[in-house]
Parts: sequence; C-alpha cells; structure tokens
Amino acid sequence: MFACSKPISTKEDLIEVLERFGFLPLFANSIPGFSVEEHVDPAVWFTDQEGVWEWKGPVIRQSGCAYGKLLEKKAVFVSRAWYPDLANLRRDGYDFDARFDDGLASRREKGLYDLIEQAGPIRSKELKKLGNYGPKGNKGFDGLITRLQLLGYVVISDFVYDLDRYGRPYGWGRAEYATAEQRFGPDFAETVYCRSPEASMQRLLDHFCTLFPQEDPKKLARILRG
Repeated sequence: MFACSKPISTKEDLIEVLERFGFLPLFANSIPGFSVEEHVDPAVWFTDQEGVWEWKGPVIRQSGCAYGKLLEKKAVFVSRAWYPDLANLRRDGYDFDARFDDGLASRREKGLYDLIEQAGPIRSKELKKLGNYGPKGNKGFDGLITRLQLLGYVVISDFVYDLDRYGRPYGWGRAEYATAEQRFGPDFAETVYCRSPEASMQRLLDHFCTLFPQEDPKKLARILRG
C-alpha cells in the first residue's frame, strides 16, 4: 500500500519514496494520497526557501529516474526499474519510426521527435527555437511534447537554470528534453522491449493493485494505458 511514514522534507526523502514505490506524481491526481503534494512538509512546498521545485533536477540526476507527463498528463517521477515497462506498454512494440510508418504518429509528432533525437538533450527554449514554435511559427508544442512523453519516447532529463553574469542561477529551471534512449543509454533499446506489452501491463497493474487496493483495477488500468 502507498503510504509515506513521514512528510517529505528533503530531496533525499523524495528519492527514498520514489525508489520504494516506483511511481511518484508531483501533484494531486485521481488517486487520493498519491503525490508529493499530499505528503510534503509545507515548509518546502512553494515557499521562499529551496524546496520541491528546485529539487526536481537533482532528483532526476541522482536517482536516474524518468520524469515527465507520464500518467493522466501529469508530471510524475518513475524509477529506472519501472520506466521500461511503462514505455513498453505505451509504445506497444513500436519504435518511433515504425509507429510513424504505420500511421500511428502524425507528421508533427515525428517532426518534433526527430528534432529531439538529433539535438537532445535540449532545453525547451532552444527546442522551440529550433523547431520554430511560437506565435508566428509552428503551433501546438505543448500538446505534441506531452503526447511524446505519454507514448514513452521522450522524457524530461533535467531542469536547467539561466545564469547571470556572475554565473549564478536565477529564475525557473527550464525543462531539458531527451529521447528515452538518450536518457538511459544504448541498453534501454533492449530492456524496453524485453517483454511483450501485455506482460508489462500485467506487471504494472499488479504493482498498482498492491499499492492501491482500494481502487478499481479497471481505473488503474486506464491510468496506466494513458
């Protein structure tokens, strides 16, 4: 069952919870109690001191996890141990080129995926500029990047801050996007397809049913399928 023994008050606490359960959404969602937001010490949840927002990049780097809009179009940390099964389920046996060739991905999705594959890891600002996304250029960046994350092909690999003239970070960290293969290395292409999508689905569903025995398995299956 998903239950934190104490409030999350450090990035080490967050990593420990992520590694114990494998999945950890940032914000509240359709499963009550299943988020950082609902288990965090209020002192580190969007306050004046460094907290959860600033920890995202370090948590991604230190834990080796996947991060992005991966469940219900919401931001989720997924451990390195569980992400291959989630990506396998969502990819349904297809690498991206095969998905496009079979008419299961749009030209706009392929265009953005190709940019990330060629230039990633790449910050969102530079990615939008490279693809000419903006008011006077190509439209729909947010929807396309979310779709690529949900399908298991792209993750947020870090959050990178702008630096002032003294080399000090400032502002909000900008998401850095990478293909899953770039993020996890050449072995990922083998591990992601080592089971059938159906077998990955069953492993994931069994895990979620253990974490959330109070929830309808059909609801959990819908969430996992994306």
